[in-house]
Amino acid sequence: MNWLTILGYFASLIVATGMMMSSLKTLRWVNLFGAITFSTYGYLIGALPVGILNSFIVTIDIYYLITIYSKKEYFKTLPVRGDNLYLLQFLEYYKNDIKKFFPDFYYKPELNKFSFFILRDMAVAGIVLASEYEPETLKISLDYTIPQYRDFKVGKYVYDVHIQKFIDAGYKILIAFPSSNKQKKYFSKMGFIETNHNGKISFTKNLS
Repeated sequence: MNWLTILGYFASLIVATGMMMSSLKTLRWVNLFGAITFSTYGYLIGALPVGILNSFIVTIDIYYLITIYSKKEYFKTLPVRGDNLYLLQFLEYYKNDIKKFFPDFYYKPELNKFSFFILRDMAVAGIVLASEYEPETLKISLDYTIPQYRDFKVGKYVYDVHIQKFIDAGYKILIAFPSSNKQKKYFSKMGFIETNHNGKISFTKNLS
């Protein structure tokens, strides 16, 4: 097997990997890299149709990536009651995925101080549930974003823009007790600091 054959298999692997991406932006980036590799492979082996077609795909991917990064998106929060039927159906539908990030999550609507959906261009992108942990301290019980919107924009909106809502309600500290490494990385990116609270690993964010 020569190096050109290996390059062809490698290009095929990249394209196949891209098809498994749930995030549209990630899919475009992976597909772009795969198309560049396939185009190079096509030209090197003298298969002009393969090279030209994938050069065209490269152009399309670049166009859509520019569109994605330049588009101004609309974010909004939609408060809901703890017994809201859509909220209950949402949690039921995504329960298996939620467990991957919040293995210990158990819904207790009576504890909610805040329960709201995050809308992204008017589509439901995620949900945040928060309860009072201590006076002036709000616990993030659930911060879940559906797979196609996991590019941190939803979280940045909640903890940069919407954060004033927490302050107005009299809270000075946000606290979270992530039970998965993915959530630890997420809260770190959102500006939370790793701390130790009563012997438990926690992440806190000062609002003042």
